[in-house]
Amino acid sequence: MRSIREARPTSADLAAIEAEWPLIEAELSVLDAEIALINAADQGGPSPLDWRRLRRAEARVTRVAAELATRPAARKAVA
Repeated sequence: MRSIREARPTSADLAAIEAEWPLIEAELSVLDAEIALINAADQGGPSPLDWRRLRRAEARVTRVAAELATRPAARKAVA
């Protein structure tokens, strides 16, 4: 069994999370847009604005993921 000290994230873990935070935030935006679509289904269906919000959030995920992939520090963290 691991002790509490071993279970805590290391400085390297926290740095990796911070480096990936823009992508995490973008993915949360997609989740929010998907939830809005589900909720809109109960009110007659999603509006064009709901669909646009989802498309924009998905595009943001793609853009941020591409930016992270080109960062030298991101490649080091993965390797």
